[in-house]
Amino acid sequence: MEAALWYVLTGTRGGPNRARLLRAVDDRPRNANQLADDLDLDYKTVRHHLDVLVENDIVQSSGDDYGAVYLPTERAQTHWETVEDIIEEVDE
Repeated sequence: MEAALWYVLTGTRGGPNRARLLRAVDDRPRNANQLADDLDLDYKTVRHHLDVLVENDIVQSSGDDYGAVYLPTERAQTHWETVEDIIEEVDE
């Protein structure tokens, strides 16, 4: 899991935005539209990064497609110390 976290959050060009999304949904579960507004990102950009985070079992959605609310997976919560280390590094 730790390798996947490092790859998804730092190994690609979208890593910093994924880290921002992960931090935001940990703070408060939100849907894609709310995340786009709160993080001042394009809705399609948010959808893309959420799909990547879901595919890698880092966030999960609850609810239907349009209004689905996203939150960190239990697996990500188990490795939250690594997530915080990565977010700290991305913020530097």
